[in-house]
Amino acid sequence: MYHSIYNEMMADTTDAIRDNERAAFDRSIKLLKAAQMSSRGSRESVEALLFTSRLWCFLLDDLADTENGLPASLKADLISIGIWVLRRTEDIRLGKVEDFAALIEVSETIRRGLEKR
Repeated sequence: MYHSIYNEMMADTTDAIRDNERAAFDRSIKLLKAAQMSSRGSRESVEALLFTSRLWCFLLDDLADTENGLPASLKADLISIGIWVLRRTEDIRLGKVEDFAALIEVSETIRRGLEKR
């Protein structure tokens, strides 16, 4: 009995976490698309880069946690993506790259991966 209650609680917690992750990616994508329409250094650009960087820093911390239950290969892949995202946001901030399209595409791909199954 207690085992099934625990399993239900864990499933609910996992669903809530995924919902929060989807919402965070939705926000990041919305901000990145607004930034794409604005000039570099605009309020929209700064907000999108800051939010996206913070999101990935949070995700990278979680992925590096020993309690994270994802398969090691998936964690490694996501860590690599996260490092790329952080480098890309910095390159845009510094003016080395002008286009947000790659960040948007990667974010949308990750977001689709978080869909309920």
